[in-house]
Amino acid sequence: MSVVQAAGIAASGRSGRGGDVSVGTGRPRSTSRADLERTGFELFARQGFDDTTVGDIAAAAGIGRRTFFRYFASKNDLVWGDFEQQLVGLRALLQATEPDVPTMDAVREAVVAFNRFDPADVPWHRQRMELILTVPALQAEAGVRYISWRAVITDFVAVRSHLSPEDLLPRLAGNVSLAAAVTAYEHWLADDRRSLPRLIDDAFHLLADGVVPDERPGAGAAD
Repeated sequence: MSVVQAAGIAASGRSGRGGDVSVGTGRPRSTSRADLERTGFELFARQGFDDTTVGDIAAAAGIGRRTFFRYFASKNDLVWGDFEQQLVGLRALLQATEPDVPTMDAVREAVVAFNRFDPADVPWHRQRMELILTVPALQAEAGVRYISWRAVITDFVAVRSHLSPEDLLPRLAGNVSLAAAVTAYEHWLADDRRSLPRLIDDAFHLLADGVVPDERPGAGAAD
């Protein structure tokens, strides 16, 4: 899990254009990460992720490959955006929670807030998450990113519970929170009429309710 920013689970790419200078071809030279992200996403939409190269993105942005690598380590890195910095924001949301809010309620509220986007940014974020959740090369890399996302939740729950992050409860909280967020994102990508924050909120409530209620006759009744 946005875990994703993004995320939600992935970074949102919310900043605008700026700092361009002319180059010999007359095209603008992009000097921001957001510019390069949007250029890359436009090419991915037209050509497909696998058929778009770093050289294609650099040329479309009016820069050289070496300049591209000053902003992103790879084409994959461009899709994830400023992921680690976004996680700083998630930690801040959790730490700002009032102490009397139950721990998993605090996690749910923070993850929901973390995945609220300006309407103008939603199409870009949807494209980002479609790539992350469907492109094999990005799926293979997602595990490393998810470790960082889970750690934010695990650390918070460990502090609240006076436990070590290595203990069962905090680890479980991190894993089920990631699962809830990813599942909500999958549902959102399948139906663009749904609200992403609402889906995440619903997913966490289902966790709190035990996911699947016990429907056996007499289940829950006193012996």
